[in-house]
Amino acid sequence: MLKFVDVGREMPEKRAADERRADFGEIYGEYAREKAAEQSARCSQCGVPYCQSHCPLHNNIPDWLRLTAEGRLREAYEISQATNTFPEICGRICPQDRLCEGNCVIEQSGHGTVTIGSVEKYITDTAWDEGWVQPIKPYAERRESVGIIGAGPGGLAAADHLRREGIQVTVYDRYDRAGGLMTYGIPGFKLEKDVVMKRIDQLEQGGVTMQLNCEVGRDISFNEIREAHDAVIVATGVYKSRDLTLHGSGSDGVVKALDYLTASNKTGFGDVIPEFESGALNAEGRRVVVIGGGDTAMDCVRTAIRQGATSVKCLYRRDRANMPGSQREVQNAEEEGVQFEWLTAPKAFASDLRVTDAGDTGAVAGPVRGVVVERMRLGAPDASGRQMPELIEGSDYMEEADLVVKALGFEPEDLPTLWDQPELEVTRWGTVKADFRTHATAMDAVYAVGDIVRGASLVVWAIRDGREAAEAILAKLSSQATIAAE
Repeated sequence: MLKFVDVGREMPEKRAADERRADFGEIYGEYAREKAAEQSARCSQCGVPYCQSHCPLHNNIPDWLRLTAEGRLREAYEISQATNTFPEICGRICPQDRLCEGNCVIEQSGHGTVTIGSVEKYITDTAWDEGWVQPIKPYAERRESVGIIGAGPGGLAAADHLRREGIQVTVYDRYDRAGGLMTYGIPGFKLEKDVVMKRIDQLEQGGVTMQLNCEVGRDISFNEIREAHDAVIVATGVYKSRDLTLHGSGSDGVVKALDYLTASNKTGFGDVIPEFESGALNAEGRRVVVIGGGDTAMDCVRTAIRQGATSVKCLYRRDRANMPGSQREVQNAEEEGVQFEWLTAPKAFASDLRVTDAGDTGAVAGPVRGVVVERMRLGAPDASGRQMPELIEGSDYMEEADLVVKALGFEPEDLPTLWDQPELEVTRWGTVKADFRTHATAMDAVYAVGDIVRGASLVVWAIRDGREAAEAILAKLSSQATIAAE
């Protein structure tokens, strides 16, 4: 049995859901060597390793499972990290049920998947504990430098790969800590922050320069970064929250998911966040409604439970089968006490009007007291094949709430305008156009990776993009050096 360990805020002991959480089969608690060997031995070493082909990094999963089963953990770790810059992070937060584990041959045959993510986490944590994780020590230093805008998984993966080859690397990020959404977006109970900080420390000790609290377009221009480096990687991610323009949207207590999660994570670091202390971004003792059906929504509902909300409900306009988030996350949330209201969509936010000194003309929305909800049904499929939700007339009802979190996904910021770079080509969705193999943009020596190219996606895809872009840059710099020497 796995022991659930919550590294975020402690749950109130009075909550009956604590007993259920103790039995969760999550991968964030203690995991014994015997358990890792037992699970690894279940791998059938099938002729067609679907687990590997469905991993974005094409990790050599069957081989490191075999080595783990044989007790050769150091060799297992070496194979794991050969293709994955951050295996301990992917082992924790990858949606294995949609990737490697969901395509395990044993799972497909109905006997339950090999717990690949848990084993990956275990062998990498063991590697850290035993000192097997080697520091970054380039064989030789090179004069070329690369500037990376964004300290998320894509940018950091590229930084790691380039620095190991002796390239001088500077990472620019707007936040006070590196890590991107791994640091401030993903809750600590899913990804312990000391795990992320260890990798960042390794990068800094290996010679990567971190320019934090540095926003491109405000503190430094994009042109200045281009002039300072031989190549630039854009790895900003997507941070612009999709919004709802409904009646009452400005009510106190209607907040964005990223603001809510960031406040919670910063508090976990020991930072004093006024909005958290005041209760504006704290679910303790409040009735919480989260709007959305993706993994961010699941992060929000589970964070609210841990903060001691009196009730937590999730509204999603489609049914469970059509939910974009991980089914494992949904199950975890249900076990923790979250109530899901399927086939529902917000119509308006109910609040009390507050009159300002300007009299009636200055009336503004006061604290939120509920969400007016419309019931939906699934109609004909759209172009993507998903059934479109349709409104059921006259089905409105009220969900009482003191805190409403909008978790509707993220969109890219308008980088060409923010950075004064009209030649930076973007798609009609606002994502940066880049070659899918080299990740080069139309601008000379400028590359782009991760969510700013793909749209909101997975950490593992960003890692892959970062590694590929680093390889392309190394190839180009080596080619230029050869030409210059001739």
